[in-house]
Amino acid sequence: MKIKTVLALSIFIVSCSGSDQGSTSQSVGCSLGDVVRDRAIKIATTVAPITSIVANIAGGSSAIITGIVPEGTNSHTFEPRPSDAATLESADVIFINGLVLEEPTKDLALANIRQGSSVCELGTEILPESEYIFDFSFPKEGGKPNPHLWTNPPMAKQYAQVVRDVLVRRDPSNAAIYERNFSAFALKIDALDEATKIATATIPEDQRKLLTYHDAYAYFATNYGFTVVGAIQPSSFDEPTPKDIAELISQVKSQKVKAIFGSEVFPSTVLEQIGVETDVRYVDVLRDDDLLGEPGDSEHSWLGLMRFNFVTIVEALGGDASALKSLDVRDVVKDEAKYPQ
Repeated sequence: MKIKTVLALSIFIVSCSGSDQGSTSQSVGCSLGDVVRDRAIKIATTVAPITSIVANIAGGSSAIITGIVPEGTNSHTFEPRPSDAATLESADVIFINGLVLEEPTKDLALANIRQGSSVCELGTEILPESEYIFDFSFPKEGGKPNPHLWTNPPMAKQYAQVVRDVLVRRDPSNAAIYERNFSAFALKIDALDEATKIATATIPEDQRKLLTYHDAYAYFATNYGFTVVGAIQPSSFDEPTPKDIAELISQVKSQKVKAIFGSEVFPSTVLEQIGVETDVRYVDVLRDDDLLGEPGDSEHSWLGLMRFNFVTIVEALGGDASALKSLDVRDVVKDEAKYPQ
């Protein structure tokens, strides 16, 4: 088996980045790919939230799902391993976020994809260009919109719809399972959406300000009425310069920010100190794509991850997260053996 490897240089600008130019290929498209018959369909995914969403739709079928990007890894700068080429080459469909999030993995997939297989960019599929969000971390002149759609539940539901449609067409022998799983998963997402609205309503409007370690909540904020005032994660995960620190302190004070949200995966003593100097609570447990617990745990799911983050945000900003805490965040079908990480 001949496997081509692609070496790509990822440049980290402001808070995140990918290649300057996306790849193009006739293999890119959620409507492409041959029907799989008389065997299990093989699915490759990138970040853990997408792997979890796909697993909720495919759970209980014969589908085999393999996640490429390890949990707790910066998906913007992740360089796939040579061994990942074999996984991508054998996959019938590769689900990625798109919107220039994981270009090195996409490039490797396109270099090794076999005839009849396809790459499905979920974010690019559901988000019209007119709805792209550009901001301080993703300036419009850079041409890269904010790619973090999965932190906004209604958009994650759209991801699940696309996954269902692709799998029903590509693997019709399991179509009934995919349809049933989507219906059950959609109910859980709708419940999360409603609970998030209820919890948000308990936060005074002037306190619904997000200063996060990573610019991952732009679409979430727009949907639920928060204001993203900045992202405190410095470029390339280096510690902030004295100038950066001074500007952050000024921003926190001028915006009257109630909490600074840091990362459990990428802790920073400097950011903690900024909280001390501004007398603002520093909450360092948010996570974008690192699921809770271990595979097999009830909260090791996209649902569990989102509930954890939203509860953390709501409570830190002075709200009541009871509606969120009562949710059932278990996967629709628990079948961990089918989607190893």
